[in-house]
Amino acid sequence: MSQLSADEEVQLQTLLTKLLRSISDKISGAPSTKCAEEILLHLEETDKNFHNYEFVRYLRQHVDGSLGTVVEDEIQNLTKGGHHAVGSGHDTLIHAVTRRTRDSAQYHQMIQTLKNSMMVVVESLINKFEENQLGKEEMYTEMERRQSNSQYADNCSDSDSSFNQSYAFIRQEQLQVLAEKLDSSKPKEVRREALQALCCAPPPDVLSCESWSTMRRNLCAALTEPDLSENVLQFFAKSFSLSPLSVTREIYTSLAKSVESGFLSQRLSFPTGSATVDVNSPQISLLLKQIRLMNDFQKEVTTFWIRHPEKYMEEIIESTFSLLSFHHQHGLTGTEKILEPVYLFSLLDIKATWFKKWMHGYYSRTVVLRLLQKKYKTLIVAALQQCLHYSESFERGTSESTDSHVEEPNDPGLPQTSVYSRKELEYAFFVHSLCVLGKLIIYTNGRKLFPIKIRKHKDPITLTDLIVILINIMCQHPHPLSSNTSLTDVSHALQHVEGSLSPSCLVMEVLRMLCERTECAADCLYQTPVIEALLAPVVALLSAQQTTMGKPAATQILIADILARIASTDRGLALFLYEKNLVGHGERTFAAHIIVQFTLRLLNETMPSLSESDVSHTLCGAFIFVCQQMYNTCEGLQVLQTYGLHKAIAAAWKKTSSLSERIPTPVSGACTGRSTQETANMLVWEETLLGSLLNFAATPKGLLLLQQTGAINECVSYMFSRFTKKLQVSRCEKFGYGVMVTQVAVTAPGVAALHSSGFVRSLVVELWSALECGSDDARVVHPRPTPMDPIDRSCFKSFLSLVNLLSSSLSVWEFLGQQSLPNKSEYTLREMPTSIPDLIDRLIAVNSDAKIHSLFHYEQSHTFGL
Repeated sequence: MSQLSADEEVQLQTLLTKLLRSISDKISGAPSTKCAEEILLHLEETDKNFHNYEFVRYLRQHVDGSLGTVVEDEIQNLTKGGHHAVGSGHDTLIHAVTRRTRDSAQYHQMIQTLKNSMMVVVESLINKFEENQLGKEEMYTEMERRQSNSQYADNCSDSDSSFNQSYAFIRQEQLQVLAEKLDSSKPKEVRREALQALCCAPPPDVLSCESWSTMRRNLCAALTEPDLSENVLQFFAKSFSLSPLSVTREIYTSLAKSVESGFLSQRLSFPTGSATVDVNSPQISLLLKQIRLMNDFQKEVTTFWIRHPEKYMEEIIESTFSLLSFHHQHGLTGTEKILEPVYLFSLLDIKATWFKKWMHGYYSRTVVLRLLQKKYKTLIVAALQQCLHYSESFERGTSESTDSHVEEPNDPGLPQTSVYSRKELEYAFFVHSLCVLGKLIIYTNGRKLFPIKIRKHKDPITLTDLIVILINIMCQHPHPLSSNTSLTDVSHALQHVEGSLSPSCLVMEVLRMLCERTECAADCLYQTPVIEALLAPVVALLSAQQTTMGKPAATQILIADILARIASTDRGLALFLYEKNLVGHGERTFAAHIIVQFTLRLLNETMPSLSESDVSHTLCGAFIFVCQQMYNTCEGLQVLQTYGLHKAIAAAWKKTSSLSERIPTPVSGACTGRSTQETANMLVWEETLLGSLLNFAATPKGLLLLQQTGAINECVSYMFSRFTKKLQVSRCEKFGYGVMVTQVAVTAPGVAALHSSGFVRSLVVELWSALECGSDDARVVHPRPTPMDPIDRSCFKSFLSLVNLLSSSLSVWEFLGQQSLPNKSEYTLREMPTSIPDLIDRLIAVNSDAKIHSLFHYEQSHTFGL
C-alpha cells in the first residue's frame, strides 16, 4: 500500500466520506476544530456503532494483513517451553505481545504507509470540496451582480441565506489570510471577497482562531462602510444562530461598541423645530440594522444564558447599559443636542420587551439591578426625567407631547413610517421609559433605587412621587371612549382601552401590576399622596371646580378601576374607611365618603358636566363597583349605610326598569337600529344595578337593606340566571354565587325568593340527574337496580348547594314546614322530583316497593339520601 492506485484512492474516499456523514451530527456541534479532533479520537468510546463502519472494517483488515504474522511470531516466542517469558505479576501475555509488535519495524512501516495514503485521500477530498465551494461562490457573485439593480431589500439580520453554505472545516492558515484581506488598507473588492468567504466558514472556528482579535477590529471597521456592512451583519447574524454564548458575546459586544462609535463619530443631530429624522438615510439605516440585530439577540439570549457562567451574561448586560448611557458619558458642550442610541432602541422595541425579559428571571434580574445600582443609575434617571418632562409639559400648557401623536402604529415593535419628528421620537422614548420603570418597581430591589436625584429638582423623586406622576399622566391623557354607545358596562369599557399605546393605558398596565402584588401595593399605592392624586379629579367635579381634564368621564372610569382594585384588599379598604386627611380640598374627610358622595351624585344624575346618559351609566357603574368593594364587608357597610346607597341604587333600577318597558317593540320594516341599541343599553344598565343590589346580601345587615328595597325577588332571579351560567360574581371576586345563596337562604324573604326564582327546583333536578344518571334507554336495558357506582362530583356540588339552602332553622321551616310527603302508590320511571319534599320522599323515606323500583340505582341513591 506504499503507492495508492486510482481505484484504491476512490474506494478510500468513499469510505471516509460515509464515515464523516455518519458522524456529522457529532462534529458539526463542536465549538472548534480542536474539539472536533477530540471527538474523533474518542469515537470508539462514545459511538456504539464504531466497529460497524466500513472505514473501520477496512482499517482492521489492513492492520491484520500487515501485522498478523508479526503477532503470531511474538506469541510463539513468548510461550516457548510451556511458560511465559515475562515476570509473574508484572505483565500479561497480551501486553507483552502488544509492546513488542509496536516496537517492530513492520508496525512503523505500516503506520507510515497508512499515514501517507490517508493524506493523499484527505487532500483530494479537500480539493474537491473547495472546487465545489468556489463554484457556489461564483454562482452567488453572478446572482448578486444580476440583483444589483433590483429594489433594495433589508435582510441584514436574516441568517437564512446563501451564506449558510459553509465549509465543514477551515484551516488556521486560511483564516489568517482572510484576516489580512479584511484590513482597511486593502481594496474594497478584496475585502468584499474576504467577507463572502468568511460568511461561508463555520463561525465557531472563526471566533476561536488566533487572528480573531485582528479580524474583529477589521469587521467593526467594515461595519461603517455601507458597501460592506451588509456582509458583516450577515456574518454576525449567522454567528448568533450557530455559536454558543461563549463566542456570541464577542459578536454582541463588538456590535455594541460599533454602534457607540457610530453615534460618537457621526454626531447625528436630534431633530428640533420642523426638522425630522429619516430612517432610510444611509447613516440611520445602518445604525438601525445593527441595533435591530442586537435587540433580536437580547430577546432570545435569556432562554439559554442560565446554562453559562454569569460573567458572560454580565458582559452582555453591561455592554448594553454602556451603549444606552452613551449620552451621559459623552455629553457635548453648548446647546446642540445629539441623537442618542436610546431613541433608536425605543423605535425598534417601544415597550422595552428586552428589559422585561431580562428582569423576568432571578438569575439575570440580580445582575441587572446590581449594575443599575453601582454603575448605570443614569439610565433610570433618564427614564424618570422623560416621564417627568412628559407630565410637566402638559401642565405648562406648552405640551410637546400632545394627543396628535398618541395614536401609535399597530405593530409597536417596528417603525411604520420612514420619517420621525422630534415629538414622535420623544414619545417613543417616553413609552420605553415608562415600561422600564413599570417593570423595575414591581421588584423590591428595584424600588430600593429610589429616591432619585433629578436635574433642576430640589428634592429627590421618591417612589410615591413617581406614582403620583404616573397618575397625573393618566388623568391628562385619558383614552377616549368608543363612539359605540353600547359600552354601558364598565367591564366592557375597560376592555376597550386595553392593549393601546396611549399614555393612560400604559399607566393603567403599571398600576394594575402593582395592585396584583401585595408588597408592591403597600409600598407604592397605599400612600396618602397617591390616594389624593386619584381622588383629585373626583373632588374637582364634586366642588364644580375648573378642571384641565379634556375627557373627564374617561378619566374617572380609569380612576374607578384602580380604586376598586385597592378597595378589594384589606389594607386598601382600611385606608379608605379609617384614614382621614386623604383629600386636601375643603374639610378633612375619609376617602370612602368622597367616593360614595360622588356615586350618589351620578345615580341622581346631578352632574351637569357628565350629562350623556351612556357615558354617565358607564361611569356610574364603575363607581358603584368601587362602593361595592366596601359595602360587601361588615365594616364597610357600617360606614356607608348612613348614605342610603341601597335606596339610591334601587330607585335607579326601578326607573330604568320602567323606561325599558316603555320602549316600543320594533316593527318589521321600520328603522330599528336606534331602538334596538337603546333597549340593549337599558338591559345592560338594569343588570348592572341588580348585581350591585345583590351584593348587599354579602353581609347579614346588607341583606336586611336589600329586603327593604323590595327588589330581592328580582335580584335572586338575576343571581339564578348567572349561577346557571357558572359566572363569577365580579371582576375582583373570583368565586361563584354559592356564598351569596347561603346568605340569602337564612331569611324567610330570601328563601321565598329562591323558591320563586326556580333556583330550588333546578338544584333538586340537578341532584336527581346526578344520582340516577341513566337515560330512558338505559332504564329499559337495565330494569333492575345495579350495584352502587361512585358518586359524581356534580352530585356533591348539588348536594352542598342544597345543604346551604337548609343551613338555618328558618330555611328548613320555609321549605318543609307543614308539608306532607307524596307517598304515592305508583311512580313512573320518567317522574322526576322538583322540590325538597319530593326529594326526601324518593331518596330518604323509601318505605314501599314502588319507591324502591322507581330508583335506577337504589343502593347508591338511598344511601346518599340517608
